[in-house]
Amino acid sequence: MSAPMMSMKCLCKVCGTPLSRIKYRLNLVRRYVSNPWRDAKSTETNVKVGQSSLKISTGKLARFSDGAAVVELGNTSVLVTAVSKTKTTPASFLPLTVDYRQKAAAGGRIPTNYIRRELGASEKEILTGRVIDRSLRPLFPKGYFYETQLICNLLAVDGVNDPDVLSINAASAALSLSDIPWNGPVGAVRVGYIDDEVVINPTRRQLALSTLNLIITGSDKKKVVMLEGSAENILQQDFLKAIKEGVKETQNIIREIQNLQKRYGQPKREFIPAVGCDEEITEAVKSVAETRIKEVLEDFTHDKISRDRALFDIKSDMKEMFKESYPDTESYKIADCYDTVVKDVFRTLILDNGKRCDGRGLTNLRDIKCSVDMFKTLHGSALFQRGQTQVLCTVTLDSLQSALRLDPMSILTGDLKEKNFMLHYEFPPYATNETGKPGGVGRREIGHGALAEKGLRPIIPTNYPFTIRLTSEVLESNGSSSMASVCGGSLALMDAGVPVSEAAAGVAIGLVTRSSPENPNEIQDYKILTDLLGIEDYMGDMDFKLAGTRKGITAIQADIKLSGLPLKIVVEAVLQAIEAKSYIIGIMNTTIPRSRSERKEWGPVTEKLNIPIAKRSRFIGIGGYNLRKLTNDTGVQVTTIDESNFQIYAPNNEAMAEAKEMIEEFLKDEREPELEFGAIYTGTITEIRETGLMVQLHPNLQPVYLHNSQLDQRKIKHPSVLGFEVGQEIQVKYFGRDPTNGKIRISRKVLHSIPTSIMKNLAPKS
Repeated sequence: MSAPMMSMKCLCKVCGTPLSRIKYRLNLVRRYVSNPWRDAKSTETNVKVGQSSLKISTGKLARFSDGAAVVELGNTSVLVTAVSKTKTTPASFLPLTVDYRQKAAAGGRIPTNYIRRELGASEKEILTGRVIDRSLRPLFPKGYFYETQLICNLLAVDGVNDPDVLSINAASAALSLSDIPWNGPVGAVRVGYIDDEVVINPTRRQLALSTLNLIITGSDKKKVVMLEGSAENILQQDFLKAIKEGVKETQNIIREIQNLQKRYGQPKREFIPAVGCDEEITEAVKSVAETRIKEVLEDFTHDKISRDRALFDIKSDMKEMFKESYPDTESYKIADCYDTVVKDVFRTLILDNGKRCDGRGLTNLRDIKCSVDMFKTLHGSALFQRGQTQVLCTVTLDSLQSALRLDPMSILTGDLKEKNFMLHYEFPPYATNETGKPGGVGRREIGHGALAEKGLRPIIPTNYPFTIRLTSEVLESNGSSSMASVCGGSLALMDAGVPVSEAAAGVAIGLVTRSSPENPNEIQDYKILTDLLGIEDYMGDMDFKLAGTRKGITAIQADIKLSGLPLKIVVEAVLQAIEAKSYIIGIMNTTIPRSRSERKEWGPVTEKLNIPIAKRSRFIGIGGYNLRKLTNDTGVQVTTIDESNFQIYAPNNEAMAEAKEMIEEFLKDEREPELEFGAIYTGTITEIRETGLMVQLHPNLQPVYLHNSQLDQRKIKHPSVLGFEVGQEIQVKYFGRDPTNGKIRISRKVLHSIPTSIMKNLAPKS
């Protein structure tokens, strides 16, 4: 720094530190000292949820943060900290970041990667972070655009209680105790359904028996903020019963957090809301552009692209028109005012006139077209089109060795060890007429793919002899591409000959509300929309996705933009979605009513092979040489089922036939000599090991292992003490084969104590 610039700064005469930095540090100390929750002295409280007790504590850990809380269930503990900046940066949304991390130490493990440290977030961590974010974001006050970060740190996991629901409650407590403006708290529970009974916060063992795995986040007055879950074709009435019971249990958690907040919570900081639209400019834009906007939104000949372009042209005209009238106003502020008018007009047309911008009624679906067997060489393929949302799904069948094996922490905090069915969702930029880097896998792609996978997993047969990879590539997107992936994926699975139990479909339900003038949180009027468009999702208040079969529900995800929805509206949305889902399945069944009875000509084949235990070593080869040769030459993969049974996977029938010929050659080999139990044979030492010898009894037999304990009556530590050398001949007695692994059992020490009556020599004469 130059001397003139240094002289401009006010420095402390004692230490030379800039006074601005000293002032900043004093403010930090002042905030720390005046923070009531930091004086809580490790206050904790217990709340009964279902049959278990949830412990919430604060005031001991991470006290430099704006708010922190620890929630424990059983021996699983989660710490969540909340920090929000006091200065805002220009933004049109809340920059909220939720980082959920599963430390390996919490489960008593060491990371299995090369450097043995936690690296990037796993799929499980990303999905849990999304669930937490969706549970909290709707309750931040309007106009609060200050950068906020929540870090969820898994302290301990017992392998019985999952930490995701605990993280939501800990985040709710941390925000409530902090001075960060937030209209919480919320409470969250996991709901299971076992033997016709609702189970709150089931353990992992109970979840394995449950037909439902649903996370419910609720706010006060029994409102629903977020839903996320999967089910095994649960019936409608059982599902609604589970939601009602779950919302009821969340109220206990909310009341306990409110009690903590009253005792130790900080006063919420004052903030300057983001500058809203100028009322004068908004009224001016409305008077000039409202009629043109209505014409565009009521012109049902428009599609997504033409409608967006027409609205954009009006926006451009408004910017030019008001540039002279309001020369001191930035163009982006005029654009914001215009967007506000468009949103008001759009919502008014739906609420007052029941009109949607594409001409459909509130419960009507867009036109649906389905086709399968798109490309002959693929194992399975389907194209699903709903309006201007188009999804191409492909199925690949591979060996069981291709199953996705999860990392140890994901196993501890989930219910799967490996996945033989996986769905990968892709959203290239051209799907929305944009440019960008293709092939990226972001949080959105992972979230949408996981939801579609949940919707299809219950129809996949158990113990299927292949690993299934289903890819869903969105070619056009105008809303609800994840639910289109469920429909297209179901068709592609049936086209591939996967014996699914029945077809599955999904649909998105939207909501437009009007609040009471006296109470903004009270809904005065609302309309529920079936089969959501992209613009309806953007300008509406809810994106409620539901997937299932004709029989029941398999997956659900509700993104609610309000501070909570009454149960009445949630029930109506579920009933409307179930009706639409059944209609879609009826259309899909006209394309392909059931799975193909036989796989395609280009499809893979698999067979089970039984190898006698005695021939197992010859089949595998020394060091697995035969199996490697089999894979390299034919592309066939062999998976071990048990000691004598193997599964053979071949990419096609020709490869399978070639592999069978090679296996016959492996097993044909020259005839093995028939050894007589109790007989004495002369063999040749082929290898000397630390713990024994390898003895060749016959050229057509694999060398047999002779342990040190069977070499001599005396106890020896190494064969060299007896003077053995490679190539030396020794006599051993044969005791048959081990019934468990088929290995030959021989002994030398018995020859020194028991007279022999049978003397034979199988070694070839020189």
